[in-house]
Amino acid sequence: MDYRQSGVDVEEGYRAVQKYRAHAARTAVPGVLNGLGSFAGMFEVPAGMKNPVMVSGTDGVGTKLDIAFALNKYDTVGIDCVAMSVNDILCTGARPLYFLDYIACGKLDAEVAAGLVKGVADGCVESRCALLGGETAEMPGFYDAGKYDVAGFAVGIAEKEDIITGADITEGDALIGLSSSGVHSNGFSLVRKLVSDFSEPAPFAAGKTMGEVLLEPTRIYVRPVLSVLEQFRQAVHGMVHITGGGFYENIPRMYPAANERRAAEGRAPLVSVIKKGSWTVPPVFEDLVRRGAAPDRMFNTFNMGIGFILAVDAARADEITAAFDAFAASGDAGRCVGMKAFRLGRVSVATGAVKGQEDEVLFE
Repeated sequence: MDYRQSGVDVEEGYRAVQKYRAHAARTAVPGVLNGLGSFAGMFEVPAGMKNPVMVSGTDGVGTKLDIAFALNKYDTVGIDCVAMSVNDILCTGARPLYFLDYIACGKLDAEVAAGLVKGVADGCVESRCALLGGETAEMPGFYDAGKYDVAGFAVGIAEKEDIITGADITEGDALIGLSSSGVHSNGFSLVRKLVSDFSEPAPFAAGKTMGEVLLEPTRIYVRPVLSVLEQFRQAVHGMVHITGGGFYENIPRMYPAANERRAAEGRAPLVSVIKKGSWTVPPVFEDLVRRGAAPDRMFNTFNMGIGFILAVDAARADEITAAFDAFAASGDAGRCVGMKAFRLGRVSVATGAVKGQEDEVLFE
């Protein structure tokens, strides 16, 4: 018995790698020192930085992949894979430099794998970072035939003095939200329980099926946020990516540094006050409620139309909102064309004991 007879087709792996190379080549940016296929990817630290800090993040696509399998559409979930990591490191103000992916399957199909990597490359192009390498693992008997898992990690860079930690967030800061492109890549274990037929027409999106709506890739916020930071760095005090756990779990992640300082000074902690109706909730979330999702748990699970939030100096909030809207209408917007910025609410001081998430994120 040889390796192929055990279920691993090495030749198909070689064919997949050849397809990967063309996609990786599209992502080349200054700093890449070697091509795809080496045992390790090399990237040169950009010249001219005084005190560079490397920032990293890792994530996967999750069960959203099941919809890609059902629709035989694989070229968008790779964008999700990149987005989940680069949006996370963006919260520190870091600029993504490069990305590495990991694809696992039971039986490799070079065409499917190449579709996944095409999406990863598309996400890297959108983020202006390089696809520096990756791994494709064929594990027969471990993964079902036709099933793939996709994960990866991003590495970015920031000047140490420019890192956004949330320590500067203060009472009265404005909260600005950037619109999501849909469900993004969180909550799909619930979505898959609620939507039984991904080929059915979406009742709120003419000409699209539910599967097509749900496969809309996670919006990558790198370009607009870095553009705004170039103009308003001192006015941006905190940033957060709205991922799994929705508003309640993610927005408070901006505050630990500021609240530690306040606790040492004997002052009450900061909380977020969100104004209901201050942004447009996409109809897909209303449809999920109609299908049986618990209305009172939607903000604990989904992004509800807001994928990224910034805490900014209230005196500059209108300028920053206008700058986001102008960028979304520019020729540099990429997949952020049409993105909207909303003034969601404000940072306030807790008036009583903060016992949990619902005390940290308040709606009015």
